Amino acid sequence: MPETAVASVRRRIRAAVLQVLYETDAVRHDYERALEDRLDALGLAEPDNAFARDVVHGVLANRDEIDKMIAKYASAWPVAQMALVDRNVLRIAIFEMMIGGDTPPKVAINEAVELAKRFGSDKAPGFVNGVLGSVMAEREEPPA
Repeated sequence: MPETAVASVRRRIRAAVLQVLYETDAVRHDYERALEDRLDALGLAEPDNAFARDVVHGVLANRDEIDKMIAKYASAWPVAQMALVDRNVLRIAIFEMMIGGDTPPKVAINEAVELAKRFGSDKAPGFVNGVLGSVMAEREEPPA
């Protein structure tokens, strides 16, 4: 599959993951059922479904750690009071950058900004880019 086709599929998967996390956050629906519903609607191959499951499970399993990073770099905005879209876009990108390990940080940031443009407010892309840029800068700093 050409690289652009893979990127397009991954972007659709991230949008579905965002919808699952949003639904879980907003109305406390069971994330497994919400995820399977989204995956059924997408009709993707199993490796793509596995990527979606990995991201959802990874974000939820590491939510406290991820939220601490968000709080550190978005200190003016308590995580619990952030817009649901912004919070979950950041969670996905930070998981992919810092924990998941398969996505290059610049790709994770670009994808997060695109999600914020599509689903967030007018200011969401800049906010997401700023927070993730700070996370990436720390990630690239050599240990003291």
